[in-house]
Parts: sequence; structure tokens; C-alpha cells
Amino acid sequence: MIIAMNASGNGIEIAISPAQVRAARGLLGWSQDRLVEKSEVPKRTLARFELEQGTAQKRTLSAIRAALEAAGVIFVEENGEGPGVRLKKVD
Repeated sequence: MIIAMNASGNGIEIAISPAQVRAARGLLGWSQDRLVEKSEVPKRTLARFELEQGTAQKRTLSAIRAALEAAGVIFVEENGEGPGVRLKKVD
């Protein structure tokens, strides 16, 4: 399941998927509990989204995305290879 949402304030439609959220947590070394703390999204909601059980609300996805982006995650949109995530380059 991929849920479309606007990228951070730029008006471009891009998707965020449960797999991207799991991968982003992996890149950061974050547990679900850490993402719950940073996003203020209930753990049950996050767990259900990551397991692709039900549909998350836009504000939930926005909070998850904002927390991960603040930690340095970049969501990569579909480019023929599939959506993904990467970390910002640190100078």
C-alpha cells in the first residue's frame, strides 16, 4: 500500500509507503518506540501502518514523515526502480 501525500511544503505529490518507513527507521537505527516518541503517533497506529493493515490518515503520515526528515531521511519518489529512502549527506 502506498499513500500519496505532499512533500514538505513544495506541493509535489510523492508517495510514502510502509516499506519506506521501515527502511528509514533501519537507516537511522530507530525502533518503533523511538519513531513514536519523535512523531507523537500512537504505537498501534505506526505498527498497523508498517504492517499494511488499514490506511493511515494524512496527518499521521505527515507526522511520521516530518520526524524522519528531521532526523536526516530523504524520501525518494518512484523513478522506475521503485520508491526508497536515503540519508542526507553530512558535510
